[in-house]
Amino acid sequence: DSFDILGDGVKELLVGRDDGMIEIYNFESADDPVLRHDYALSESIASIQGGCVGKDGYDEILAATYSGWLTGLTTEPVHREGGSGEELKLSQEMQSKISSLRNELEQLQMKVLQERERYQQSSQSSTAVSSVPAFSVNDKFTLNKDDASYSLILEVQTAIDNVLVQSDAPLDLLDVDKNSAVVSFSSCDSE
Repeated sequence: DSFDILGDGVKELLVGRDDGMIEIYNFESADDPVLRHDYALSESIASIQGGCVGKDGYDEILAATYSGWLTGLTTEPVHREGGSGEELKLSQEMQSKISSLRNELEQLQMKVLQERERYQQSSQSSTAVSSVPAFSVNDKFTLNKDDASYSLILEVQTAIDNVLVQSDAPLDLLDVDKNSAVVSFSSCDSE
């Protein structure tokens, strides 16, 4: 997207990448764009948009991730300073928002407990049928020309416990900064 997030009268280029990076590029000169800010998310970004969403007068960047989460980056100051010894007083509107969110959270926790209990009861009955849920997998296998290696990127809307890679040819697995996996090797019987 292009949006004037810095408020300098010139639109910046907002980029959301597959590796989870959000980048803001500024066109200070007619030549190449300059990276002004970046922010890393833990999953790939499906969509990015700049605008005023949460509070008037403060521009924001909204990013939708692969699993459906919405993340917002705002220009609103996060910290408010109070005078020495003063307690921060919340407005009536803010107190009612907090109360409403607490009530909603309690209701959601109750729903989760009820559904867990219902699942436990149904899974222990004699007529229970087990099935593996179908998940959409976002996968990429790309060649990195600089070091002649391939990158395998897997994303799914649930936790990934194990990934098994089997090959007839010998493989070297390279560790990268973004990788949180523990690699283990085992030889395979050729027959």
